[in-house]
Amino acid sequence: MDVVSYLADLRARQQRSWPRDIPRDVTYPLGEVPVTDHLRHWARHEPQRPAIVFYGREITYAELDEASDRFAGWLDGAGVRAGDRVGVLLPNCPQFVIAMMGILKLGAVHVPVNPMFQQHELRYELTDAGVEVLVVSTELVPLVEQVRAETPLREVLATSPADLLPAEPVLPLPDTLRTDTTGSQWSRVGASPRAERREVDLDALAALNYTGGTTGLPKGCEHTQRHMLYTAVTAGAARPPRRSTEPDVYLCYVPIFWIAGEDMGILVPLVHGGTVVLLARWDATAVLDAVERYRVTDMIGTVDNYVELMEHPGFAAHDLSSLDNARSMSFVRKLTPDLRRRWAAAVGEHSVLREASYGMTETHTADTITYGFSDDDRDLRSEPVFCGLPVPGTEFMVVDPESGEPVPIGERGAIAIRTPSLLTGYWNRPEASAEALRDGWLRTGDVGMVDEDGCLHFLGRNKEMIKISGMSVFPSEVEALLARHPEVLGVAVVPMPHRAKGQLPLAYVQPAPGTSLTAEALTGWARENMASYKVPRFVLVPELPMTATGKIKKGDLLERAQRLAESS
Repeated sequence: MDVVSYLADLRARQQRSWPRDIPRDVTYPLGEVPVTDHLRHWARHEPQRPAIVFYGREITYAELDEASDRFAGWLDGAGVRAGDRVGVLLPNCPQFVIAMMGILKLGAVHVPVNPMFQQHELRYELTDAGVEVLVVSTELVPLVEQVRAETPLREVLATSPADLLPAEPVLPLPDTLRTDTTGSQWSRVGASPRAERREVDLDALAALNYTGGTTGLPKGCEHTQRHMLYTAVTAGAARPPRRSTEPDVYLCYVPIFWIAGEDMGILVPLVHGGTVVLLARWDATAVLDAVERYRVTDMIGTVDNYVELMEHPGFAAHDLSSLDNARSMSFVRKLTPDLRRRWAAAVGEHSVLREASYGMTETHTADTITYGFSDDDRDLRSEPVFCGLPVPGTEFMVVDPESGEPVPIGERGAIAIRTPSLLTGYWNRPEASAEALRDGWLRTGDVGMVDEDGCLHFLGRNKEMIKISGMSVFPSEVEALLARHPEVLGVAVVPMPHRAKGQLPLAYVQPAPGTSLTAEALTGWARENMASYKVPRFVLVPELPMTATGKIKKGDLLERAQRLAESS
């Protein structure tokens, strides 16, 4: 079937199965204006409404608007101009949001950096993005200083999450926040003049969100404020009907440097004028207390998170009835009808636990609607993972991976997606951009299927990718890092099944001749040079299995990994 006929048939199926409560068109309540203008709107019309709540510290829309103006003023004083890349190396804290908004107000480019990075990863991303100015957590300043001379960095601003904690926190604090403010320079932001308002082009480069790739090190996905705005309005509409006329309250503990955290913890609340209760990390007790205290309406977490909540000794004593929109991500544990029933029995029939959405960094991640398909658990009884219908304005299709032609309904193939929030391209990667973006469609590399109702089912990631408790690790990235070790001659990384985490990276390493390399030494080196969740288990081999054309036989290694997992 040709693409035109396929899409016509698919749209007709989707219209017939469209959820009654979900709008069919994209609606911009305040108009198609920059995200930063939405912030200014709420600061003007609802100045005292909390925009962010951080362990009891409430930052109103007026305060967020002023603080981000002053951050933009500080950037201006530091010589940052439109189009310059500014790095944000922070955990979940209000300063992250303030910095992001200030960067966007100035017309600069927001580059969120993973605070779990180690030297090689940090050096690579700062250099690849051309980051000259960086805001960083005080505890990570020593790491930054170790790589600074090898990067374009010329200005670093340190801040402690404790800078914006309340004097008496009302939620349990994680140990990572039990620090003082020694070394913080955040007062420089407050002392800066408010930047003058500037016109910002919705289609100008606004963010580089880095993602792993199947070849080499991570790539920067080029996103604009138009992408951000589209994601925020469509994701905000793809939810159950609101039972209250009050603004929504969102709970976010997933990392906001991650694209899903940016969407659900920053963009959706801000564009819709809601409040985000921001936590530095997952903590079941803090989540239960926060939902009850702040009447949280929207939450996203892993299935394991919801199970931990239901098994928490204080679960029954907390009122979670405000949760209208409880969404889960099936990474290690999968959502089942039994878990859904347990949740509804405890929280209320109105709170239907469901899958969150299909998406990726390239598409700004909130691409589908899963609401409206839970009758008789039909979404959970079909092939996992149920992803639902495309949000208004977005289209997907499943194609033959070789020819690119659509495959019949019900057959498996490669997922392709076309959306207004699709990345403009990969930063400084024209060949990778041309390979992934074809005729306005993104070739995702994921395997999927479209059912009779026109709903997408995700059947698996690219076989090269490893999912560790929901975090994505590409073997090629770990291989590129390990190849820097002077005693490593060859390396191949494959996924190994793991009961608790889903998968682990397993590295088969061929040591260089004449060396005394050990798995223990490699583990120590890896812990110093990559994020902890990427550190693989090592198996040293005299040589790697190779094909006649000189390629590593990954299939052989995958079989070995399976046997190793079964025997351990």
